Amino acid sequence: MATQGRGAAAQDLGSVSRARDAFLSHDDPRKDEAIRNPIRLSWQRSEASLVDADHPAPSYFERADAETTLARAARPVLKSLSAELAGEPACLILTDAKGIVMERGGGDGSLLRHLDAVDLAPGFQYSETEVGTNGIGTALEVGAPILVNGDEHYTGSLRGFSCAGALVTHPVTGALLGVVDITTKAENTNSLLLSFAKLAARRIQERILEEANELDRGLLGDYYAACRHTGGSVIAIGGEVFMMNALAQQHFDANDQAALIDQTRDARGRTTPYTLMAELPSGVTARLAYQPSFVGDALAGGIIQVKEQRASARSSGSTHAPALPGVAGGSALWRHVTQEVLDACGRVEWLVVEGEAGVGKTSVLRAAHQHVSPTRSLAVLDAADPEGDFLDRATTALESGSDVIICHAHLLHAEALDGLSEMLQEVHNNAVARAQWVALTVEPSDVDDALGLSLLRLFPRTVAVPPLRHHLEDVPALVRALLNRAGVPSLALSASALNQLMRLPWAGNVTHLRTVLIGVSRKRRSGTIEVQDLPAECHATTRRQLTKMESLERDAIVDALAAHGGDKAAASAAVGMSRATIYRKIRDYGIVS
Repeated sequence: MATQGRGAAAQDLGSVSRARDAFLSHDDPRKDEAIRNPIRLSWQRSEASLVDADHPAPSYFERADAETTLARAARPVLKSLSAELAGEPACLILTDAKGIVMERGGGDGSLLRHLDAVDLAPGFQYSETEVGTNGIGTALEVGAPILVNGDEHYTGSLRGFSCAGALVTHPVTGALLGVVDITTKAENTNSLLLSFAKLAARRIQERILEEANELDRGLLGDYYAACRHTGGSVIAIGGEVFMMNALAQQHFDANDQAALIDQTRDARGRTTPYTLMAELPSGVTARLAYQPSFVGDALAGGIIQVKEQRASARSSGSTHAPALPGVAGGSALWRHVTQEVLDACGRVEWLVVEGEAGVGKTSVLRAAHQHVSPTRSLAVLDAADPEGDFLDRATTALESGSDVIICHAHLLHAEALDGLSEMLQEVHNNAVARAQWVALTVEPSDVDDALGLSLLRLFPRTVAVPPLRHHLEDVPALVRALLNRAGVPSLALSASALNQLMRLPWAGNVTHLRTVLIGVSRKRRSGTIEVQDLPAECHATTRRQLTKMESLERDAIVDALAAHGGDKAAASAAVGMSRATIYRKIRDYGIVS
């Protein structure tokens, strides 16, 4: 690759250097025609971000998963292009969507040593907020390819380089994946650097499209195989693919199909098989067995086989679970769960209730016991209690003849597990007349073989309490009940605010919803809460888990949008982002302004 010569269109970098000095001296550089507008705006963003103008120190991050879509597609492209640059004074650099360097290839020894000196190496973040104007961070900020020559860099330590950055976006979804950057010493700058960077980005996108087609074909093959071999209901899920065979559509009604589709959200991206039991709105209990589908080492998606485990015990929908004290919800799915717990309590059948943290396992057990046996004493013990006298309290409760709920049984240590198992076995063997009722709560991801062999064998039945995201239609009833319980019966949410809450994933389930409502009630005790009165986290509908920094960034954007009446341009200025960046962040976080 030829790197010599700047061409007639090159800027007078001496003028750029003087303009930069003037800018850093707080003179107005706008009158200097040597400064391109994107560079001037980048300097302003860099200054606003308090970037060290002499020696910035980019953050370092441990190497992330090497098998991302971008990494897999870029690997052969980088290998080929880096071979062309071997020994040349130009280096090819790949970063993720946050500007963190993933790979570096090509370049002669002298250039690589100089790049190491400024931390332009794998693991370091080259965003504008970290190092100021540069081909990587500025391309991310403006949302377009850019060439940054020598003195156009904001920081002095980078002025000896010229770099061209081109964005890599997903050819199907349009999502931003990262940046390809070509860096050379400033004296070797050439307009062809940007063309070369854009060529590399285009080749990576072509590889992504090829891989997507390969993955879709692989997933489709596994789907057809499962349909042929099982003869039952089959669902296939991929990055951009969802398929449900005709048998599933015929066997399950529209409400059950919607519930099954909702359950598949938790399976996306999993690389290991797993099985879950789903209580469907019709009252059917379905077993969903997920098997990942691979093409080579790449995850194509997954195949889910759906089997009906138990039909509804209700006769043609004529039996409905009664309203229980202390719990709220009227969806078919929630009614089915409460009815199963009531049935077990009424038969004095020992019961395991499993579900994610915060779904209301203990609440529904307490409510069912209060409804069925209001005159019997009930002891509620927590295996997570730090006091350390769990076995003593369990012994006292069982010897007194009380019914017992043991919360967080999956947290029992070996000694407590063995002791409790012996006590419950004795109670089970000596039961006469009206036996004691015992129930456990567990989180499914933490149930191991030791718990199953020593304790769960005494419990003939397990009822799964669904996460809130699987019965969002119960949110209005839950909101009313939780506000009443918080002592603010005069406070209500508008229809639009309730609709917004029903769009959220609620990672912490009902407990998470309660925390949000308590926070709202601290600011207002009566009247109507509108969407803009909800906390920042309720304005973002993304279902992926955010890091602490991402959560802070999301909240800052939401607050800025609220302060400026939804004006994205004003909000972007307030948080120090370009308009292109704030639009991208709004899409990524699912922010509703």
